[in-house]
Amino acid sequence: MATIILILLFLSSLPLFYLLTKQKPSNKKLPPGSFGFPVIGQSLSFLRALRANNGHQWLEQKVRKFGPVLKLSLFGRPTIFLAGPAANKLVFGNDAFTPHQLTSFTRIMGRRTMREMVGDDHRQIRAAVGQFLKPEVLKMYVNKIDEEVRYHIKMNWTGHQTVTVMPLIKCLTFDVICSLVFGLDRGHTRQALAKEFVDVIAGMWSIPVNLPFTRFNKSLRASRRARRILSEVIQEKRRKLEHGLCPPHADLITCLLSLSQEGCGNEALTEEEIVDNTIFVMVAGHDTTAILITFMIRQLEKDPAIYARVAQEQEEIAQSKAPGEALTWDDLNKMKYTWRVALETLRMIPPVFWSFRKVLKDVEFNGYLIPEGWQVLRTTSMTQMNAEIFPEPHKFDPTRFENQSSVPPYSFIAFGGGSRICPANEFARIETLTAMYYIVAQFRWKLSGKDDSFSRYPLPSPSEGLPIKLEPKGDM
Repeated sequence: MATIILILLFLSSLPLFYLLTKQKPSNKKLPPGSFGFPVIGQSLSFLRALRANNGHQWLEQKVRKFGPVLKLSLFGRPTIFLAGPAANKLVFGNDAFTPHQLTSFTRIMGRRTMREMVGDDHRQIRAAVGQFLKPEVLKMYVNKIDEEVRYHIKMNWTGHQTVTVMPLIKCLTFDVICSLVFGLDRGHTRQALAKEFVDVIAGMWSIPVNLPFTRFNKSLRASRRARRILSEVIQEKRRKLEHGLCPPHADLITCLLSLSQEGCGNEALTEEEIVDNTIFVMVAGHDTTAILITFMIRQLEKDPAIYARVAQEQEEIAQSKAPGEALTWDDLNKMKYTWRVALETLRMIPPVFWSFRKVLKDVEFNGYLIPEGWQVLRTTSMTQMNAEIFPEPHKFDPTRFENQSSVPPYSFIAFGGGSRICPANEFARIETLTAMYYIVAQFRWKLSGKDDSFSRYPLPSPSEGLPIKLEPKGDM
């Protein structure tokens, strides 16, 4: 296995040597730094740090040595690392930087997602998805999210003495996405899609070797099967729309299908674009929100005072409602402190700790050259864990977000920024608050695992999935 990894790293490093040899002489200087070991660069060291949850310290050490703009080599490509609010503004606001994913991620997800597109193509797809995810539309779906959460709690939490949080919450977020994004009720199609989705996710960050029995190959095959399922769903929804059997905003798929029919001058999206972007929304919404809810549950157990304030807020809402009455948009807007807890969780444990951008043309920043063809690494922690921006950054303090306008621009970037800011942040807010309402108002809990640590690779995950012992408060 070690030999295979070294061979793959050698092959993946060829773009590094190509870019370095073809680079034209320039009066502008490259940032300080080191490309590390031949072939492997700093890739293995970086991955080890992420798995040990030391990624921030690993990057801080390099910034202390070379400064907030530095060069290194990661995953076979020459890389510029940028730190600080000004750097975040540059990356999010400059069209010369476009998102760049690992090959395995792009191959499995699809090449026509709004994350991969640039220019007018990106704007069209983003606007189409944004039509469904804007608050005035999402208001109509609060009841459906409430129904999915209540069913999940009844089937998986109520009557259980212990549960393992992360896998359960991932099941919940998948069911919510199936309901709202695909318009799929519980049944055979949702079950079939869930089965394929597990394998799709498993290979997203795998080594992209398409040989039988590799994780990447298994994930590619699952992706093809999931696409066939979604194609059938799309054809059925297109038929219903044409015959007036469903409204144009019944779910994300019908919204995308009907976009070009509303007289807005929009071009019709291809089926590939609809499939790629529904899979993208499914993957993005599934993991990120599940991570947030899981780590909120973890934090509330560790801090009884914060749990008490969240519980009081949720119980006051519960007492104002009739038995069995669903949450409303107004109820969610009353959960101000709970959402501050969510934002502080995102500050300390963002679902996406790091990401890459590809440089489309030469850019100058702070007197240094960021060359065309290189990649830029950005992380959330360099501002969100910066003591000059957030005093006592390792202290969990939801009051930081009582006045969000006081947070310096491009410092809290858990949802991204600029034209690439996450379009689903309001959807995440609704789903998170609804889940926390039913969990906190019905249960107290204690952590029951032997290992409370977590890894950040590829995404934050408690080492044991966060097992907890439940103590029911009583029926709502």
